[in-house]
Amino acid sequence: MAREDEATVAVTELYRGHALGLMRLALMMVGDRATAEDVVQEAFLGLYRRWSNVQDRAKALTYVRSAVLNGCRSALRRRRRPFRGEHLPPVWSAEAQVMVGEERAEVMVALHRLPVRQREALVLRYFAELSERETAEAMGISSGTVKSTTSRALAALGRILEGER
Repeated sequence: MAREDEATVAVTELYRGHALGLMRLALMMVGDRATAEDVVQEAFLGLYRRWSNVQDRAKALTYVRSAVLNGCRSALRRRRRPFRGEHLPPVWSAEAQVMVGEERAEVMVALHRLPVRQREALVLRYFAELSERETAEAMGISSGTVKSTTSRALAALGRILEGER
């Protein structure tokens, strides 16, 4: 199989299995769907372009996840206005929409008030359900830093949410 074909097959398989989750991760980080989609597409395109340079193909997902986080950081730096979006999940009933929608909106706004690194740690650990080691790899930091950053982020998020009530 030619290298180009190998890259196409491998990256397509990875995309099919993980693009939606990475899109959700990016959405949590940047707050709007269009930017999240762009970030994820660029991450997969970068992997495809560099496929022949990837030493450990088993870590391709870690590479893409890190690229998504870096893309989110870049998008947030370029953004001139603060996050004002509202992320609303699918709703099963009108009552659920009212109850869950307001709480989720509060949490999303509070989450976007955190420093980027703290937001990344929380999203990766609790939304993407990554282990401390996987979170550390994605963020390019140590596991101990993940623990302390997550702890500080949870405390700050609690203070923000308490202040809004």
